[in-house]
Amino acid sequence: MIDQVVKAYDIRGLVGSQLDATFVRDVGAAFARVLLDEESGLGGGRGVVVAHDMRESSPELSEAFAEGVTALGVDVVAIGLAGTDELYYASGALDMPGAMFTASHNPASYNGIKLCRAGAAPVGQDSGLDEIAALLDRGPGEVTADVSGERGTVSHRDLLDDYAAFLRSLVDLSGIRPLSIVVDAGNGMAGHTVPAVLDPLPIEVYPLYFELDGSFPNHEANPLDPDNLRDLQREVTTLGRIDAGLAFDGDADRVFLVDEKGDAVSPSAITALVATRELGKHPGSTVIHNLITSRAVPEIVAEAGGTPVRSRVGHSFIKGTMAETGAVFGGEHSAHYYFRDFWRADSGMLAALHVLAALGEQDRPLSELMAQYSRYAASGEINSTVDDPRAVMAEVEQTFGDRDGVTTDDLDGLTVTLPDGSWFNLRPSNTEPLLRLNVEAADDDAVAALRDEVLGLVRG
Repeated sequence: MIDQVVKAYDIRGLVGSQLDATFVRDVGAAFARVLLDEESGLGGGRGVVVAHDMRESSPELSEAFAEGVTALGVDVVAIGLAGTDELYYASGALDMPGAMFTASHNPASYNGIKLCRAGAAPVGQDSGLDEIAALLDRGPGEVTADVSGERGTVSHRDLLDDYAAFLRSLVDLSGIRPLSIVVDAGNGMAGHTVPAVLDPLPIEVYPLYFELDGSFPNHEANPLDPDNLRDLQREVTTLGRIDAGLAFDGDADRVFLVDEKGDAVSPSAITALVATRELGKHPGSTVIHNLITSRAVPEIVAEAGGTPVRSRVGHSFIKGTMAETGAVFGGEHSAHYYFRDFWRADSGMLAALHVLAALGEQDRPLSELMAQYSRYAASGEINSTVDDPRAVMAEVEQTFGDRDGVTTDDLDGLTVTLPDGSWFNLRPSNTEPLLRLNVEAADDDAVAALRDEVLGLVRG
């Protein structure tokens, strides 16, 4: 069961059958043991900061985790309800490892734990999760079987206002014109964090689904699915005179935008916009982009005098590459945006502030502002369930690899680039039994033709 819930980037599973208080208590103890085994792993405060989202199971599970941590003699600072990027803020500001209880965009029946070291440094499969899984393999309760000595303590802090003020300090919003926006919180944590961040600004917010409700009564808190943007798009167009629409996922670490017409804005275009702004502050810096972002991103980064670096998909890979290169910013196709000034962690709210600042600094509507960052057509992510993803990818690689001028690479799954610059990527999901396809080409017709050809091979 452990290998079913310990994923590449986090721990996630069905509440009750895969995650319960007993198991999570052992996870807390295992995390503390791993940290104690590492030199200075607990940071200056010798403690772990813990937060949770609005899911019904989150308070109980976060308390059980804290019990496991304190059983090892390690203190816990509980900050209560928070978005994931607020947990990252706490980890950075307090110089403590952290644990965020959330299943992000997954349905209500799921929950999970996102872990980080002090300073919001990532904990992934190759950077701590493997050791935690090995400890859990000993069996229930075995992680603490040989523990003796004084328990750690649990204290409580509210960091919401500090988090909000820190985000606003990273973006110059002093001269922006008044804006009107619609925000769809999806009954997730953005309903808690958006007012704290935006209320002091000249921005009128029309709230949609701000009530915290982990049963997600209106729609799934997964804006990557176009169906979950429809309420936001309808609200923007119905109200009129709206400058932008923002949609956050369940733990509010990702943001998706629609323009004043209700049309979705590509996360790649947002990556390019934020990259140019960060390069304006830090000329010549490196910018990370995952291999599924539009090829417009590295083009625009280079044109702005920066150095683009391509990375695998996933926060632990992006953060690791940022640390290696000293990159100022990183962006993913899935609307995760990472900032050096935010401990290389991702923050949808910080990305939103950059877009709102860029919009408010000039008079053009968002659709015109973003047009300069959108150069190609894309399919979006298309999922297929297949029995043997590796065999399917091998067949696709063989089919395309024999053609003149075609190049392939396996940095993350299979990426195939055609002589005209169009490309596609096939990769297995790290969290679900799916094969994911992303296609980019010069226009919609070229995307459709390439998409259909690849899907014909994938779905057979």
